[in-house]
Amino acid sequence: MPHRLEIALKPEMFDAEGESIRLKAKNYFGIEFAKVRTVSIITIDAALTKDELNLIQTAIFTNPVTQISSFTPLTIDFDWIIWVGYKPGVKDNPGSTAVEAIEDVIGSKFSRSFKKGEAVYTSKRYCLKGHNLSYANIEKIARQLLSNDIIQQTKIYSKTDWNDSEGIGYIIPKVVLNHVPTISTISIKSDKILKEVSDKRNLALNPNDIPAIRSYFLRKDVLAARALEGLSEPTDIELEYICQARSDHCNHNTFRGLFHSTDLETGHTETVDNLFKTCIEEPTLYLKGKKPWVVSVLWDNAGAGFFDDDNYYVITGETHNSPSNMEAYGGAITGIVGVYRDPLGTGKGSKLIMGSYGFCVGHRDYNGPLIPHLHPRRLLDGVIEGVRDGGNKSGIPTPFGQVLFHHGYMGKCLVFVTALGIMPSKIKGDPAEQKQTSPEDIVVMCGGRVGKDGIHGVTASSEVFSENTPAGHVQIGDPYTQKKMHDFLLEARDEGLITFITDNGGGGLSSSIGESARDSNGCEIELDRVPLKYEGLDQWEIWVSESQERMTVAVKPEHFDRFLELSAKHAVESTAIGKYTDSGKLHIKYNNKTCAYVDMDLLAVGFPQWEFDALWQPPEMRGLHEPVITEPEDYNKLLIDILSRPNICSKEWICRQYDHEVQGGSVIKPLVGKERDINSDAVVIRPVLASKKGIAFSQAILPMYSAIDASHMTSCTIDEAVRRLICVGGNIDHIGGVDNFCWPNIQYH
Repeated sequence: MPHRLEIALKPEMFDAEGESIRLKAKNYFGIEFAKVRTVSIITIDAALTKDELNLIQTAIFTNPVTQISSFTPLTIDFDWIIWVGYKPGVKDNPGSTAVEAIEDVIGSKFSRSFKKGEAVYTSKRYCLKGHNLSYANIEKIARQLLSNDIIQQTKIYSKTDWNDSEGIGYIIPKVVLNHVPTISTISIKSDKILKEVSDKRNLALNPNDIPAIRSYFLRKDVLAARALEGLSEPTDIELEYICQARSDHCNHNTFRGLFHSTDLETGHTETVDNLFKTCIEEPTLYLKGKKPWVVSVLWDNAGAGFFDDDNYYVITGETHNSPSNMEAYGGAITGIVGVYRDPLGTGKGSKLIMGSYGFCVGHRDYNGPLIPHLHPRRLLDGVIEGVRDGGNKSGIPTPFGQVLFHHGYMGKCLVFVTALGIMPSKIKGDPAEQKQTSPEDIVVMCGGRVGKDGIHGVTASSEVFSENTPAGHVQIGDPYTQKKMHDFLLEARDEGLITFITDNGGGGLSSSIGESARDSNGCEIELDRVPLKYEGLDQWEIWVSESQERMTVAVKPEHFDRFLELSAKHAVESTAIGKYTDSGKLHIKYNNKTCAYVDMDLLAVGFPQWEFDALWQPPEMRGLHEPVITEPEDYNKLLIDILSRPNICSKEWICRQYDHEVQGGSVIKPLVGKERDINSDAVVIRPVLASKKGIAFSQAILPMYSAIDASHMTSCTIDEAVRRLICVGGNIDHIGGVDNFCWPNIQYH
């Protein structure tokens, strides 16, 4: 029988969350409440005794000084009630943490742990008081302020609907998949059929890649080898793997494309072959040769630079736009904890030392005819909160960030996240930045479990955001689980137990194992060994799921027992799911039956280069001209006008939500000035507390320049970021840059 514990502040206590909701309802929608009180609900789906329930009520969930709680509905005055809880399958982080806490408490006294299928679910009840409130008012608050229907479910109760003895009842959002996992084969009779499959499954497959896929699976040698494994046409897991690996998100097909450039003013034409190679890789490697402090670039999850004789610093950045646009909080927290895993998966692992953010959204006071899925005001609130929880709850400082308002981001926001780490230059005498998988290394997945959340993240991110963008790639990051995994992996690293490590981000196991197996030239995976959040997932879903807080680690057989011992010490789940080989094949089994068998070099040969037409128009041909600036009549009024603009005014209210002092390394703070209310040009942190050497960090974003010239925009952005560093004493001879580019839809041939 399930149990429901309701927890609320004592009536005389100020409800800060409720007051925040009351003010937002008034300021955002003009709906006035006299009072809003919040009730936290813990639903325990486990067979616990009365003594066990009483113990966890008092020992875990109730502060006797400030809170009241009851296993029956709390009596709180209201005119309307809104209940909000997660939908089945959405990660309930507080619920997972509650399970651990309950097991710790009742395990020590009653020797009791949760059984398979038992769980804890969290939700909230909002008690609203006010005059002349209509159902439409309450529904608007429920849908546009308190919940997001992509990940949450709601219920609305009026006074007459509410039953004092039953309350909300027992709502158990358990995932029950009445489905036996199956492997499907995909017809490759024609390009048209394969294109239809791609569209139906949201695979974002380039039509020009389809003939290459069909050609491979129709080769006689491939057919013969597959027949020995009981396979013929490609399976769904094989097609999903190919589409993940060939997605623009993972393979950077646009940057690696062939561009036919035409200057429409002069008629000059030029062909640029592979922007990544010519404009990024070659100049970066050239500069690396001239800068001895550059340790590692371009090939790993993050770049590494020399910090001191004993340590390297590690830095990377990425965007998380599409998920944040659909579910602001979940997209942003997944983005920041995801980018944190990149330094952790660089070399043999780095300790995380800071994060930063950059948000580009529409204006908060927008009140026009276009109604996006999330209003810019709510979207910004959500991404601020997501990055805040991702850093604050992981013990990682977030000392720097930027926010830009522009109507161009109404359709799709931009969410930039950056992470820095520090790693020793040597581990057991070996270079820490080097890693490689070898035949017979054990493939270990550690951290969180696999579910349906996050499926098709890389393919969704490789397409234009639209009403057809799948919501399945939206998920909620879990900083608590990741923090435990971070500490465990650093201890395993220091003992020399890690041969290779990378994160399970975009593409999940498909990406992490598919890419790492290139070193050894093969792998054999037992997919049925992968820990799942719930039963019923098809094999392809297990393979490409992007469920968060997971790393793939290569461990030597002789080190595996000690690796598991440390994993248990930190309460982190680690599972051997296969081994690396030198077979030349990506070989995946499920219950000893082969479900994928493809050549490791499949993706390196045979696929065409994407091609693009690039047309350059000078600003004048696009109707852009330098403005005629006249002498202002009132400089005081002009100054006040400038200072009140959203992109100029203080962002202190955002900055102060982020913990920049955790770890104790903050030197130059994010806020400066007499009252500490002005954003600093840059920050300085001290990652090694015993050292007086620091890292200066800045960033810049100037998208308005791109309307005139994207090249000048890039130059000006770099110039501003460098000048910011100089302002805090940065060494101009030791500046490394991480760039991220976002652009509207690009049409390939």
